Amino acid sequence: MLKKQPKIKLGIDVLIESNYKDIKNKKVALLTNQSAHTNNDEITLEKILKSNEFELTAIFTPEHGYYSNVAAGKKVDNAEIFGVPAFSLYGANRRPSKAQMDLCDIVIVDIQDVGVRSYTYISTLYKVMDAAAEYGKKVIVLDRPNPIGGMVVDGNVVEKGKETFVGIAPISYIHGCTIGELAMMFNAESWLPKDADGKARKCNLQVIKMKNWHRYMTWEDTKLKWHPTSPNIPTVDAIRGMAVLGIFGEIGTVIIGIGTDKPFQLLGKLNFETDKIDKELKRYDIPGMHLKPLSFRTHNLKDPKKEYKGYQLMFNQENDFAPYTNGFKIFLSIRKLYPEIFNDKTIPDNGKIMFKKVTGNDELYDLIVTKGTDAKILKLINKGFEGFMKIRKKHLLY
Repeated sequence: MLKKQPKIKLGIDVLIESNYKDIKNKKVALLTNQSAHTNNDEITLEKILKSNEFELTAIFTPEHGYYSNVAAGKKVDNAEIFGVPAFSLYGANRRPSKAQMDLCDIVIVDIQDVGVRSYTYISTLYKVMDAAAEYGKKVIVLDRPNPIGGMVVDGNVVEKGKETFVGIAPISYIHGCTIGELAMMFNAESWLPKDADGKARKCNLQVIKMKNWHRYMTWEDTKLKWHPTSPNIPTVDAIRGMAVLGIFGEIGTVIIGIGTDKPFQLLGKLNFETDKIDKELKRYDIPGMHLKPLSFRTHNLKDPKKEYKGYQLMFNQENDFAPYTNGFKIFLSIRKLYPEIFNDKTIPDNGKIMFKKVTGNDELYDLIVTKGTDAKILKLINKGFEGFMKIRKKHLLY
């Protein structure tokens, strides 16, 4: 008889189990959204509000807002949730102000990250840690699983001087860390901004670890229910697809499923000949996934009757997965057949800028549009990877 897997206790579950001992009698601010639930599927904010052990004085919300329904890149306004002021960190400012931080003694962080560097929840965590360090507040991160697993790491690091809100620190595009591990890394590696004396700030940081979570676990292994973290991440397969296709969606050369019921899981164009692309793809392995040929339509374009030829991305839910590298291999194969769609003159300026920001590297874009060799591009997409792996190893909690 198979041994039953022990139920995972998330950071929030461990905090509740302790009767909130780490925040007892404190004024607390909570960085969260509706993606944060307990292992019994109760919303973190609602559980927090029911406790009399401390006072919840403020809520901080990230991109997409508390209800995770605001479109990517759209401003989120301040609000009031259950009578508590909710300050947007994706509106007038992306870092808490002194006045906002003065409302609390401690900031609790409970938010579901997706494991992809460009997803801005980890950047919001970084900004909160920076503000807490400056204004003398403690941060407690309630840890959560990395939904694509804790062993999948892939891609180049952000180059020095190229840090942005979609690439806040020198970590791999797919980092394989929990949000708690990243918080420790930000702090210990002196990656937070410098203070007036020129020294990197240090946050008074505590991470409340999960129990019974293991690095090999994908989201499906956890048996937890997935709650959409943003409009185009309704499922964990959408995360896997974003990890493969999201970068190339920035330059708008192909359709990547936005506007369908499978965002980031469809890839196509009106004139694609999948049999020819398949032949090109045979040059490469794309571990952890395969491409299923199909035709599809979208519903958010001027002509919804257009039928696109392409693929559905199918995933194996395993640790043998290299999504960032796989994405480049797929698009290099497409580039060989359809070089005209990688024309610098036809790619919008904002797409060029975002591609460079998200990859954290200007040279990658230049090589793609100037027909740089596949070998050079595939080498560049892992620049800094080995160094990151050495740093990462020091901060793994599981």
